[in-house]
Amino acid sequence: MVERRPLFKIFCHAILILGILAIALPVWIALVATTHENSAFALGTPLWFGDLGLSVFKELLSNESHFNNISLPIAHMLFNSFVMALTITVGKLSISILSAYAVVFFRFPGRMLAFWMIFFTLMLPVEVRIMPTFEVITNLNMLNSFSGLTIPLIASATATFLFRQFFLTIPQELIEAARIDGAGPIKFFFDILLPLSRTNIAALFVITFIYGWNQYLWPLLITTDAQYYTIVMGIKQMLGVVDGIVEWNKIMATTIIAMLPPVVVVIAMQKAFVKGLVDTEK
Repeated sequence: MVERRPLFKIFCHAILILGILAIALPVWIALVATTHENSAFALGTPLWFGDLGLSVFKELLSNESHFNNISLPIAHMLFNSFVMALTITVGKLSISILSAYAVVFFRFPGRMLAFWMIFFTLMLPVEVRIMPTFEVITNLNMLNSFSGLTIPLIASATATFLFRQFFLTIPQELIEAARIDGAGPIKFFFDILLPLSRTNIAALFVITFIYGWNQYLWPLLITTDAQYYTIVMGIKQMLGVVDGIVEWNKIMATTIIAMLPPVVVVIAMQKAFVKGLVDTEK
C-alpha cells in the first residue's frame, strides 16, 4: 500500500515552484528590459514590457550595432563563440575517447602512469596554469587566432576518466567475440565502442559545449583584436563605459541572445544527455 502524504507533496511542489521562479525571474527581467528605453531604468527595474518591442534585437543582429559609438558586431561574436565552443567540444571528445581507448585496451609500458598523469591535471584548472599557458601561446604566435582560443582548452582529464570507466564495463566476451570475427583495433573502435558510447558522448558534448561557450578569462587574455571577440567578451565590453550611459536594453538583449545556443543544444540533446548521466550500466 502506497502511503499518502499530501503535506509532503505540497511541500515538494512549493520547493519546485520556488526553484523555477528563482531561475526564471532574472531571465524575465532581462527580457522585459530589452523593450524599454534606457531612461526607464533611472526609476528602477521595470517588470513589464515597454514600447520598443523587438527593435533592439533587430538592431543588434544587423550588420552594424553600436554601443556608445563602439562598433560590436553581435552576429560575428556569436559566430566566434560557436566556432570556439564547437572546436573545444569536438577536440575534447576526440582526444579523450582515443586516450581512454588506448589506456584500457592496449598493453604498453607506462600506460597507467600516463593515465594518472592525465588525471592529476584535474588539480590544475585553466586559471591555475594560465600564465605559463599564455607564455607558450605567445611564443607560438597564436595570439588573436582561433587556434589560440581553442587548443589550450581541448585536453580534458574529466572526459578521459569518464570514458575509461565506461570502457572498463565492456564485457570481455564481447572483446573476444570481436577478435574471433576478425575485427582489428580500428574496426572494434568504430563499429562497437563508438555506438556503445553514444549516450556518454552526448552527455559530455552538452557539458563541454556549454563550458566552451561560457569561456571568458582565456579569450579576454589572448585576444586584443575585436575580430576574435566572443559573445561573452562582448557583454563585458558593453559594460565598460567611462563617459556615457550604460545601454542596459542592448546589454540585456545581448545576454538573451548569448543564452539561446546553449539552451538549444540542451533541449536538442536532452534525452541522450539524461540517459548518459543516469544509465546505471555506465
